[in-house]
Amino acid sequence: MSAPIEDYALLSDLHTGPLVSRHGSIDWLCLPRFDSPAVFTALVGTPDDGHWQLCVANAEPEQRRYVGHSLVLETTWRGESGVVRVTDFMPPSSDHADLVRHVECLEGEVEVRHDLVLGFDYARRKPWSRITEHNGERVWRFVAGEDALNLHGPLLEASDDEACIGDLDAGGPMRHLAGSFALAAGESACWTLTWARSYDPMPDPVAVEAARAETVEFWEGWIREATAHDDDHPYAEAVARSLVVLRGLTHSRTGGLVAAPTASLPEHFGGERNWDYRFTWLRDAAFTIEALLDHGETDSAELWRQWLIRAIAGDAEDVRIMYGLSGERHLPEEELDHLSGYENSRPVRIGNGAADQYQSDVVGEVMLALAKLRRADKESDPSWAMQKNLVAFLLDNFDRKDHGIWEMRGDLHHFTHGRVMMWAALNCAIEAVEEYDLPGDVDLWRERRAALHDEIWERGFDRELNSFTQTYENNEVDASLLQLPHAGFVAYDDPAMLGTVARIESDLASDAGFVHRYRTGAGLDGLEGDEYAFIMCTLWLVEQYACSGRREDAKAIMDRVLGVANDLGLLAEEYDEEGGRLAGNFPQAFSHLALIRAGDALDGRSDPL
Repeated sequence: MSAPIEDYALLSDLHTGPLVSRHGSIDWLCLPRFDSPAVFTALVGTPDDGHWQLCVANAEPEQRRYVGHSLVLETTWRGESGVVRVTDFMPPSSDHADLVRHVECLEGEVEVRHDLVLGFDYARRKPWSRITEHNGERVWRFVAGEDALNLHGPLLEASDDEACIGDLDAGGPMRHLAGSFALAAGESACWTLTWARSYDPMPDPVAVEAARAETVEFWEGWIREATAHDDDHPYAEAVARSLVVLRGLTHSRTGGLVAAPTASLPEHFGGERNWDYRFTWLRDAAFTIEALLDHGETDSAELWRQWLIRAIAGDAEDVRIMYGLSGERHLPEEELDHLSGYENSRPVRIGNGAADQYQSDVVGEVMLALAKLRRADKESDPSWAMQKNLVAFLLDNFDRKDHGIWEMRGDLHHFTHGRVMMWAALNCAIEAVEEYDLPGDVDLWRERRAALHDEIWERGFDRELNSFTQTYENNEVDASLLQLPHAGFVAYDDPAMLGTVARIESDLASDAGFVHRYRTGAGLDGLEGDEYAFIMCTLWLVEQYACSGRREDAKAIMDRVLGVANDLGLLAEEYDEEGGRLAGNFPQAFSHLALIRAGDALDGRSDPL
């Protein structure tokens, strides 16, 4: 039985993001990057597919917390014989990765237990394992191809269920270690699992106390800058935690932001809607730029823009909706049939076939973000050249149907939200020429913007229902329509928008205000099964309420969303109201981005174009 999704904590070294369960099991770890093959894959399989549990015999986790605003996790275990504090963290690094697990006995006497199963390449490869010596220390070393893991600390033992490998110094194929260690009050022990290239020299283990202090200070220093003007923010703590999550999901060298650090956590338990989110969507990167700029983080926003410029490069005639962390374009989707899936939700997928989709809204979201960066006096010649190429791409695909923001795998349509975002892209380009004297074919852009404006009102708005519609071909509503005011197409309190909100409340929202993306029963997405309410869409409704005078309604739903976050303030993609559980990939960047925007709207900071 898998642990509930909300039982997990995120660690990050700004390269990868392991998940640690409440009971001390690291069930997901990809090395060296978020999108690398997993070494611990129990999250979407079984413990035998790779995990590292560190627990205390005859004790239970009493409390866990992040140290300040950092991603350094402390868990207190309490039993009849003693109390232990376990600290898990990853210090930011550039050339290797260190996963540190420090155990300190605070009271009495305890027994610390380990169970470590290494499942290289999603449990498809068994490493060659041996004990070696490094600077006078006996160290377990595991090698599989170019990847090597070194386990520093009191030696674990080869598990009885592994084939005997004879001489441990010579080694053999083995992946399961275990061990028990007695600690008394005042005593401590530490284990560090270090990744490095197998052909590089073995790196020295970190100096744990110094690394812990430096890691905490790194996060505290970053968040001080991002929240320097948030003293009176009504949701300051939730916004700060969300900003830290976004930073933790960002690769420090490339600037790529993963949508989530996980793959194939289901959108409906037992269903097939299981996707790999360990890639960088242009839409996510754009929303992140906006959120960072709203909190004064121009330098971090510039890091994301540089990623955008590199990723799109000279291929503006074929813009992708998502890329790899370094801008890779080839993200083939694969099913891992040997894995049982989270709560038997199959197939388990890695890669993402949606990378080949055309989604007409993406250019608009990018242009909105870069317009906000331009208003912060951060325009550059390469950036404007890229933006003009994006507009050219938009015009080349002006009448093309698409898959929509939700990456539907059914028939193509003209989605109203997508058409509005095309309008927004042109609007931003025109503003750049008119307000900032940048060069561009402004007459053509004005002509196409006017054509889109008239077309949207003619084909994407149902006057009898007083509502915008999901597509030009139907009169369904879609939660993406809540983005129309943010794009500047219509005011939050425009009667047409209020009519749309009323239909979303009726067709897509529960009594508690949790919002579904669309009615799956309408048959547009080409997939079997259902899905739970989307946290991001729910927070979009909060933003809409806050900006249209319904502040009390906004606060009520905001508080409900904060109430379904886990005890560490982390949100998944969806929420199962009936089961009272988080669902989907976790933690989800989109959910935390939407939380920041909703909190800022309640603070009076909403800034539509």
